[in-house]
Amino acid sequence: MNPIPDPDLSTPLLKRIGDRLLASFGLLVTLLALVALGALIYDVARDGAGRLSWQFLTSYPSRRAADAGILPALAGSLFVISLTALIAVPLGVSAAIHLEEYGGRGRLSRLIEINISNLAGVPSIIYGLLGLGLFVRIMGMERSVLAGASTLALLALPVIILATREALRAVPKTLREASYALGATRWQTIWHQVLPAAFPGILTGLILALSRAVGETAPLITIGALTYVPFVPTDVWSPFTVLPIQIFNWVSRPQASFGENAAAGIVVLLGFLLAMNAVAIVLRDRFHRRAG
Repeated sequence: MNPIPDPDLSTPLLKRIGDRLLASFGLLVTLLALVALGALIYDVARDGAGRLSWQFLTSYPSRRAADAGILPALAGSLFVISLTALIAVPLGVSAAIHLEEYGGRGRLSRLIEINISNLAGVPSIIYGLLGLGLFVRIMGMERSVLAGASTLALLALPVIILATREALRAVPKTLREASYALGATRWQTIWHQVLPAAFPGILTGLILALSRAVGETAPLITIGALTYVPFVPTDVWSPFTVLPIQIFNWVSRPQASFGENAAAGIVVLLGFLLAMNAVAIVLRDRFHRRAG
């Protein structure tokens, strides 16, 4: 007769095999994703490398592909995303602080939390329609930088609120209790203890929200952002365009030379996005070391 295997010996072995299979599968999927991403970046960089130059960055759009540049779109993206951050970050962080530190766990707070989670998954075109009706028509902002930034701020707010709440929840309760024990008020505890400890997590949420906003095209097209702008926006009431719209405009043209311009614009947009994320990551790591 064959001996019956001891369950105490076979179960740990099966767990180790399962762990290794799961880790191998995760590594394989990650490598496949990285290979696909690398192939896309290589293809875009190969097509657009010949058009990348200082003249391309500092020139205005043109009907001739060889003379066309992205200065208005690049300036518009910088203007819009900066104004979006100025609107969305204070509102989102303040809302998260109120919901997490003052709102309690009542029925109303749970209802608000569910709705914010649902808003984070709403398609971006819906925010464009909301911005068109609210900011452009009702509030009379027209097709301005302020209207575009306000629309993108609505898009970014749910992500900022959810990420900030998770960062605040990760702060140990003992830190709050120690502050209260020393006589600090709730606001003093939040401002001087909780927020500095949660700031690295908050910055992670800001990176995700603003990275999504800087690459959005549909909401800005919906509110009427221009596809051809031969000038740089000077104030919040100026008409504007952004890099994704300029790229979309070039891709839609049949000439192959405009496709090269679009590829070069994609490279610039990726560089802009990576630079913005790098600054946020450096700040996050610095605050994380300081808090540690």
